[in-house]
Amino acid sequence: MYTSLEELCEMERKTKRSFWKLVQEDDCRERAITEEESFAQMRAMYQAMHQADEQYDGTLHSASGLVGTEGAKMAAARKEGKLLCGDFIGKVMEKALKTSESNACMKRIVAAPTAGSCGVVPAVFLTMQEEMEFTEDVMVEALYVAAGIGGVIASRAFLSGAAGGCQAEVGSASAMAAGGAVYLQGGSAGEIVNAAALALKNLLGLACDPVAGLVEVPCVKRNVLGAVNAMTSADMTMAGICTKIPPDEVIDAMRSIGRSMHEDIRETGKGGLAGTSTGTWIRERMSGEM
Repeated sequence: MYTSLEELCEMERKTKRSFWKLVQEDDCRERAITEEESFAQMRAMYQAMHQADEQYDGTLHSASGLVGTEGAKMAAARKEGKLLCGDFIGKVMEKALKTSESNACMKRIVAAPTAGSCGVVPAVFLTMQEEMEFTEDVMVEALYVAAGIGGVIASRAFLSGAAGGCQAEVGSASAMAAGGAVYLQGGSAGEIVNAAALALKNLLGLACDPVAGLVEVPCVKRNVLGAVNAMTSADMTMAGICTKIPPDEVIDAMRSIGRSMHEDIRETGKGGLAGTSTGTWIRERMSGEM
């Protein structure tokens, strides 16, 4: 597995092979499978993202009652033209909510890279495919790009909220989605990792503070943040705006910040929003302490 985004960029320059292809070849070597098998498995994951969006049930609530119907509300507001962000970003927001709600309601999702951040990559990718009519094969290639970024982050830092806060979950997902979005627009390896760095920088220090310890509040809405952040990071990159801190150093900074976070804001459900009066009341009500 690649442990550096710069290494991927250098390999693209040396071999003239596409970013996604380098990631796929690495996957095949690591798991001892053929390129056809690898591509079929990645296609199945992309199709599962489609299904999570298409099979969303806007009437469902999670067992806790904290999550449900938000995706349907966003869809209605978008269709009525009420959103300041417009139709495209509105659709990204809608899909992020739908997939994240489906996770909380125990429906099938793709951990990308985690269940708590499952709405970010699908929201960006599915919307771009719908609006720009990319083929499924191209979308699968973009998913390899996202996976390559996620793999480097996992190698250099972490992907779980318990290890590094929500910056490691939604932040990593946002970086993955941003890189994939740039690939879909014809970006080079350097531009792909630039977008990933911009996205991750914007979410450095984000706490993981789930109310009552559930991956629901504020997790679902943070997927919207991660998805929209990915789009703006991709746009900045394609406009020629560059990160001043190299992408690998941004990942290293995320690792350092995560290690210095107090455990109360690393998925324990003790601090941050979980520790507010209302957050505590919800936890106590659900645990029967009231």
